[in-house]
Amino acid sequence: MMVNPVSGFSKLSKSEKIDWVISNYFSGDDQARDRIMQYWNSDTELQRLHDEFIENTITNYYLPFGIAPNFLINDKLYAVPLAIEESSVVAAASKSAKFWLDRGGFRTRVLGTKKVGQVHFIFKGEHDKLKEFFRSTKDKLFIAVNSITRNMQKRGGGILDISLVDKTADLEGYYQLHARFETLDAMGANFINSCLEQFAKTLKDEALVYPAFSKDEKEIQVIMSILSNYVPECLVQAEVQCPIDDLTVIKGIRTDEFAAKFVQAIRIAEIEPYRAVTHNKGIMNGVDAVVVATGNDFRAIESCVHAYASRNGQYTSLSGAELDDGIFRFWLEIPLALGTVGGLTRLHPLVGFAHELLGNPSAPELMQIVAAVGLAQNFAALTSLVTTGIQQGHMKMHLMNILNEFKATDTEKSQLVEHFKTHTVTHSAVVKALERLRL
Repeated sequence: MMVNPVSGFSKLSKSEKIDWVISNYFSGDDQARDRIMQYWNSDTELQRLHDEFIENTITNYYLPFGIAPNFLINDKLYAVPLAIEESSVVAAASKSAKFWLDRGGFRTRVLGTKKVGQVHFIFKGEHDKLKEFFRSTKDKLFIAVNSITRNMQKRGGGILDISLVDKTADLEGYYQLHARFETLDAMGANFINSCLEQFAKTLKDEALVYPAFSKDEKEIQVIMSILSNYVPECLVQAEVQCPIDDLTVIKGIRTDEFAAKFVQAIRIAEIEPYRAVTHNKGIMNGVDAVVVATGNDFRAIESCVHAYASRNGQYTSLSGAELDDGIFRFWLEIPLALGTVGGLTRLHPLVGFAHELLGNPSAPELMQIVAAVGLAQNFAALTSLVTTGIQQGHMKMHLMNILNEFKATDTEKSQLVEHFKTHTVTHSAVVKALERLRL
């Protein structure tokens, strides 16, 4: 079917947008229209709020919003919200939380909360001149953003430092203003970007009147001014530990054997990138689910985490484990730039609910909660991998999805859930069992 380009789509009303989509891509099928409309919120004001989060909205896309209880973090008990579609994640996080609840829980600490922004520019003159210019202009850069930073400074945040970075060895004439920020409970993207754009303007204006610059040197070319989502100084650690004899995860498996295999699994993820990517993906199953539930930017978190995992030249595990004098210790170190004010936190009702559920945490506290969930998820995944295998637990959680795919009745679901308590769940096995029931 040939569809012609559309002009002014964003200016159409919501109903006109839907008409265009249905007409051009679904041949006017009213069933497609019904699918769009069945996910609208019956509260018109709430629906209008959702419509205005992004442009060209035609409906809502729902994710399950679940709870993982029994997370004991630094002696405080949390019920953690997770928004995710993957079937086994909430169950795995909950199981790990319950396991460690009786073994002291999770210990977490924030190592830093500093964030970064950069002004990228081209300067074709002498390096020493630029260096002296920056030295003489640095105070003016701070002064120029006083109106932007005033409120942040009152709360204890603001700009920590600005440095000049020479990148000319990589790209001719390329320099940076590299700034470090403290944004407290805000993720801080808008604050940082506003400061950077003012830095860029001040840099160009001051260069035009700097007497030591030649005519050509006065024309600094600013390429862009933007925060970095790579925040290696915004770090949090989470850890669990217990005597090896307490690691009874599955009956019939010796605790020392389990602990040894667990540590070896971590070592493999440390040295083998193919395994490390999947290993870290398991961590991010938990991390992303809490990040989404609390209205934070999971794309930024993902980008930063994977860059951090590669910081030493090879992609490696974010978690570590060791056995020392009869003690099993398992930990995670991860960069997390999160916010608990601004953005969706005051707009999206379920995001607000998630924050209230967690006791309205500060950004550092939320970092620690998210890190603990990531560690719990990693523990659950590795426990399955080195014992029964990943599919046994995952496919049992996936069973209901398969039954729903084939429109199983409540009676059929009840019978098959009971059947697969003692049988291996595979897609084909579920289909065959369902067909037998329907004969």
